[in-house]
Amino acid sequence: MSVNETNETNETNETGVGGARADMLAHMGSLQQAAYTRPIEYQEGRAHGLKAIEVKNGPLRFVSMADRALDVCQFEYRGENLTFLSKPGLNGRNQFDTNGLEAQRSIMGGLFFTCGFENICAPYVTPEGGKYPAGSFPMHGRIRTTPAEHVSSDAHWTAEGDYVLEVSGEMREAELFGENLVMRRKITSVYGQPSITVEDEVTNESFRDEPLMWMYHCNFGWPLLAEGAEVVIPSRKATPRDETTAADTTPWNEIQAPEANRPESVYLHELAADDHGRSFAAVVNRKLGLGVVIDFDASLFPYFMEWKSMGAGDYVVGLEPSNSSVQGRGWHEQRGDLHTLAPQGTERKSLTFTVIEGAEAIDALIARRDTLLG
Repeated sequence: MSVNETNETNETNETGVGGARADMLAHMGSLQQAAYTRPIEYQEGRAHGLKAIEVKNGPLRFVSMADRALDVCQFEYRGENLTFLSKPGLNGRNQFDTNGLEAQRSIMGGLFFTCGFENICAPYVTPEGGKYPAGSFPMHGRIRTTPAEHVSSDAHWTAEGDYVLEVSGEMREAELFGENLVMRRKITSVYGQPSITVEDEVTNESFRDEPLMWMYHCNFGWPLLAEGAEVVIPSRKATPRDETTAADTTPWNEIQAPEANRPESVYLHELAADDHGRSFAAVVNRKLGLGVVIDFDASLFPYFMEWKSMGAGDYVVGLEPSNSSVQGRGWHEQRGDLHTLAPQGTERKSLTFTVIEGAEAIDALIARRDTLLG
């Protein structure tokens, strides 16, 4: 290499990757002041022994649970909690994990937990001799409690000058003489961008068609969720799940103060999407000046549900992109349209969660909704 070629390489580094890195390091001793991925383990209570990866990206902080499908429990921005944590609190592996309705004792909420793959929503038993494999399926399925293997976390510079934080791993839902479904997950965040992207692929490693019910249960709580907050969805139609929801006179997009013993309401939404099939759902709080937006390809999620619980102590909104209905496995079996994955077949899905800040950003989101609705 000539002297001139060396100088040209150095000059590129100073204005590209090297320049961004040098600027950050000029202001701090270690990049860990601003961004890191860090394996952790909890040491007490129901969370005792829970292994996880803590990720800091500037003002954004989240925790991905290695012992629970790498689902994200904590999600904070500038120190403000944005998600819901249910009464049992943070849970590691326990006896309630996949035991019918007892699953409610281990469902924590968090930014999202993965539902499926043999079932979502209420527990269900498929009888012998039918079109679909027989079995007993717990509430929201088993994948959410499956520990990850091949867990990896990294923080590194790319050739484009981005400092990227990554968490990845593999979960296997399998049974002797039964299913063998493998999910590979990667969660990515880029320094300076208040967002995370979840990229998943599921492969059927068995030798028969397997049911693949797949839902992301995304959960938002206080202080983001408070009276005056708003659910923002480009919804063309909202259908109540049941009579209780139909009797709820409060609009589905309005958030009220908590009320003792108020029942939950669940809506099935028909979403508008752009020319590329993209859509979104969000919770915003103008008083707090924050919102969280979920972006996704609506064609991959033909069902979208909103879980709205204004009950005191169970104060949460869940936004749920899914390939199956909240009506559950039995409903799909009766219709004959239970989603399945062929032997050795693979399906992929992704979501991006973005924190928006300030009145202008919230106004722009409302305008985006209105544009999609035409």
